[in-house]
Amino acid sequence: MKTNDKQNRQSLVFCPKRRKLIKNLGILGASGAILTKAPFVFAKRQARIKILGTGVTLQQELRRKAMEDLGINIIYETQTGPQVLNKAMMAPSSFDIYEQWSNSISTLWQSGSIQPIDKKRITHWDEINNLTKTGKITPEASYGVGDAPYKILHVQKNQSLGSNHTEQVSFLPYVHNVDSFGYNTMMIPQGDAYQSESWGWLLDKKFAGKVGIINNPSIGLFDLAMAAQAQGLMQFNDIGMMSERELDQLFDILMAFKRQNHFGGFWRDFSDSIKLMSSNRVIIQSMFSPAVSILKQQGVPVTYAAPKEGFRGWHGVMCLSSATQNRQKDIAYEYLNWWLSGWPGAYVARQGYYIPNPERSAKYLSQAEWDYWYQGKPAAEDLQGTDGNIAVSKGSVRNGGNYQKRLSHIAVWNTVMPTYDYSLQKWHQFIGS
Repeated sequence: MKTNDKQNRQSLVFCPKRRKLIKNLGILGASGAILTKAPFVFAKRQARIKILGTGVTLQQELRRKAMEDLGINIIYETQTGPQVLNKAMMAPSSFDIYEQWSNSISTLWQSGSIQPIDKKRITHWDEINNLTKTGKITPEASYGVGDAPYKILHVQKNQSLGSNHTEQVSFLPYVHNVDSFGYNTMMIPQGDAYQSESWGWLLDKKFAGKVGIINNPSIGLFDLAMAAQAQGLMQFNDIGMMSERELDQLFDILMAFKRQNHFGGFWRDFSDSIKLMSSNRVIIQSMFSPAVSILKQQGVPVTYAAPKEGFRGWHGVMCLSSATQNRQKDIAYEYLNWWLSGWPGAYVARQGYYIPNPERSAKYLSQAEWDYWYQGKPAAEDLQGTDGNIAVSKGSVRNGGNYQKRLSHIAVWNTVMPTYDYSLQKWHQFIGS
């Protein structure tokens, strides 16, 4: 149970309960290194904050701009997803802000590693759209099963997390998107969004030996589960809450495919997914949006599918460490608010990511950028990515339509299930076989 007592919070760092929780999750990984430190401290305030997260959004241009705008020194420490979660649970005093994905929230909250965020201190809270607040960005949208962010956003009176609105939240909603798979249209005929494109293609024997999968058990598992279900190989009672029996059946299916050399590669970092497809080792695979843009820059004709079964959704979260107090907490709130101030949202839009108050970012995007990334219209001109290179060619259309349409078709959210430890065992056996 959560407590406001500072001494008790700090004692949670190495308590047996915390160690048992970490062991059961089976996510202990090698510790990462601090990617970069600020080269200077602004004399103005000599204040700094430490942010622990992944390289998906902890990027150097964002850090530079935040330091410039806020006048503070910012240290980014980036690691893999499991490493980030492990460190956050073990040592809340090692960071001020945690950033990753919503499927880590329940674990962090139970371990006492994060503290509530006061909605009244979030300047643009009222601008955040309903995707996180109510679970639906439009009335017709699907909620998506699994760790849908709205289910774990608000801190309830009994200190649990739930969907009933209160004045405190467990995380700041920020960067989010929907993921699927990419395919090379020189090898696979262009499909129709929401009509013929299907997760089942990942287990289509026509593509044997040329299928790539992300090597992450809380992501790749769902890609393959949706593929097995779409192929009619099995059905799940709730794909976001798989039972051990269902996992046994699923991995029996997957092992049979692997013995037949169906999979051409498994990747951990999105740069590896680029190498897999650019080298023609695979022609269809789990992918993230920026990798698709980079491949297109390299001349590889990749389409990012809009599966008829729905996307796999993910939502970035920013959390306050339970050890962050007083002046450090004030500085942390400044950084949280900066993320919803407009410029950061425009920056990540050029990677294909969304922000929950997009209208504030619109003035930092050209009309052509806004029309392409958010409105689903053809690019009126060549559009640059965050690296200054052309990421979108004139006339291109983002597969799946506009922001509202894409976020209305979520089948499942990235999720840490109650059977996660068991699924982790099965996943490692699958990868290592």
